[in-house]
Amino acid sequence: MQVVGYETDVARDSAESGADGAQTVETSGPIGGGLYVASGGSVEYVDASPGTELAFGLGERRCAGTVHDGDHVACDAADVPYCDDHSGVWVCARCTGTCLKDEMDCHETHAMYLAAFAPDVLKVGVTREWRLGTRLREQGADRAAHIRTFPNGRIAREVEAELAAGDDLVDRVRVPTKLDGFGRAVDEAAWEALLDRFDPIARFDFDYGLGLDDRPVAETMAAGTVRGWKGRVIVLDRGGSTYAVDARDLVGYELTDAVPERELQSSLGAFGG
Repeated sequence: MQVVGYETDVARDSAESGADGAQTVETSGPIGGGLYVASGGSVEYVDASPGTELAFGLGERRCAGTVHDGDHVACDAADVPYCDDHSGVWVCARCTGTCLKDEMDCHETHAMYLAAFAPDVLKVGVTREWRLGTRLREQGADRAAHIRTFPNGRIAREVEAELAAGDDLVDRVRVPTKLDGFGRAVDEAAWEALLDRFDPIARFDFDYGLGLDDRPVAETMAAGTVRGWKGRVIVLDRGGSTYAVDARDLVGYELTDAVPERELQSSLGAFGG
């Protein structure tokens, strides 16, 4: 049984108008998710919602292959999580306004957003307007604001590239950087100072319901009680400690029934306070 994908559930939002006229959208409470596993060509969903007890060991890891029309096509390549034949790089993610496709197809309305990741990482990004809230939760943003709307992706990417060329905004945040902010608060002064430069259309406030007092330990494992998800990171409680698992790091692994009793780093004082 091989892990071939993962999914974070979409949460329900509540919205109200703020004092500045911008809509404020709040997400609170634990968010669920799960893993897609394949065996013998068929694909099943393993629920990993909050409270679920996962009890899998990790075996060999290889390319996760591909899923086509609901069926899994296996691959024996050693490259993980995907080999060159199955990597499926999305060229739009690299776009800065000059289309990398044979023909431009991003004619939908696009939203430009700002996102804050605790404590003080500030990001600019672009997504199709209709999936803005989902995109922000996929990234595990703590705060966000919809600042502009564009008729197509090309124009949006051009402006995004201009803003990201400055000193105070990035257009990509790696998972290790996000993990460094788990259990920490957003620098509200820096966030509000950034928003003062724009006129937000809507503001987003996310609480993933993890109840973290300290940063969890980064590990790659599939055993423990699920506390919740933040972006693609699963937070697990195991043996009195709390761990953060990047779900992408599980893709390609064979799951086994034997949970190893290996020594794990304790979360108590693991980061020196």
